Amino acid sequence: MSDTPKFEVIDRRKIKAEEERESQRESAPPAAAAKPEPATGPRLVVNELRSEAQKEPARPAAEPSLAGPSAEEPSLGAELPPPPTAKESSEQKAAYDASAQRLEDLIRAQNPAAGAQPPVGFEHLVQQLYLTAMLQMGAGTQEGQRPRVDIVGARQTIDLLGVLAEKTRGNLTSAEDRMVQSVLFEARMAFLELTSMMTVQPAPPPPPAPKK
Repeated sequence: MSDTPKFEVIDRRKIKAEEERESQRESAPPAAAAKPEPATGPRLVVNELRSEAQKEPARPAAEPSLAGPSAEEPSLGAELPPPPTAKESSEQKAAYDASAQRLEDLIRAQNPAAGAQPPVGFEHLVQQLYLTAMLQMGAGTQEGQRPRVDIVGARQTIDLLGVLAEKTRGNLTSAEDRMVQSVLFEARMAFLELTSMMTVQPAPPPPPAPKK
């Protein structure tokens, strides 16, 4: 025989329920004793729920709303502060222009030969993104130096040019639209050439000549 003690789990809830039912049978009249007593423990109610569902008429499924994005989708400006008022924007613009003018006066005082800087326009934004992409792809590297290429950053900058072209479509002059399309085409072509060079596998070396 094994010396390991054996344990028996006794559900005392059943014993208590049986004692209560026995006492109710003894105290209840014969008519009442014939009624089945409800179980005191948990019970499975799947069948009851199924029968109740069969009694109720079927409800039509809710159709998806086509009015706009659902509430679960994050909004682009959900975490942004409220926009400034027209007065706040006007006052800030005036203070910014005054500060920029003081900076330009300081630069011209140190370098009298420098003329006034031209105002920044849409073409400057396009040129800045184009030059950034080309520099990220190694353009402008001095002779004899190894180019430093940021191909992932170049892709992001070219994608920004694409976003700019998409969002300004229909709001540009013919010259501005032609400039954006030309710059975007040239940047994408340079990206394709560079990635083709990076992904081309080198030719395997020739097999060694057999020894005589």
